[in-house]
Amino acid sequence: MRLARIKTTTGPQFAVERDGNWDHVSDLFAKTFSFTGGSTPEAEAVFLAPVRPAVVVGIAHNLTINEHPLPIQAWHKSVHTVANPQDVIVAARHRGTVNIEGELAVVIGKSATSLTAGNALEHVLGFTCVNDVTNVDQGAVDERNFQGKAGVNYTPLGPWIETELPDPDLVGIDVAVNGEIRAKSGTFNLPSSVVECLVYVTSWLTLEPGDVVMTGAPGTAVAVQPGDRVEISLGGLGSLSNTVA
Repeated sequence: MRLARIKTTTGPQFAVERDGNWDHVSDLFAKTFSFTGGSTPEAEAVFLAPVRPAVVVGIAHNLTINEHPLPIQAWHKSVHTVANPQDVIVAARHRGTVNIEGELAVVIGKSATSLTAGNALEHVLGFTCVNDVTNVDQGAVDERNFQGKAGVNYTPLGPWIETELPDPDLVGIDVAVNGEIRAKSGTFNLPSSVVECLVYVTSWLTLEPGDVVMTGAPGTAVAVQPGDRVEISLGGLGSLSNTVA
């Protein structure tokens, strides 16, 4: 099932895809959807970031990336960086190379704390595409990932949430710039599974409905320049497109 947050004449509206339409619902996180009676034809849907999270967490897979003693380590990214599909990424220039990073994002569906391998996925609403934009050179002077990841619209999210993903650890990720594929990988190249990431994060922090965990970039970082059109495509999850300024 696909869930979204779409633009309407009366403001943002949650919606569920059914029979070629996006039927409006009052709450994506309710146990049973309450349909409002409104509907937007699929061809007319303008997608917003599917959720407005209170927490966005990134994952550093340290064991194989930089031989850090911890296999997984999480960091916060400001929710003020969350952007819609088609929004313009305002790259912070004169501060080193700007990379886009295609990743799988997990959207939490119910309060999650101290999750286990056995119950972690029960707390997931679904999955979506995310672009973890980064001023990559700032990592050398800021290990906390604040400076390099705090730019305007540095976390495009969407276009929708897919609730029925057969295996989140086997999702292909393509990154294209101006129509040319520049990186091709997938979650199968990450050293830590989605479940392992959720178990780690919730061992320290309670996540609530709508919160987002970015699961890491498996060789999907590509440098971009002003004017570039970027597209992050994940198997079964659609494509997330934005322009870089």
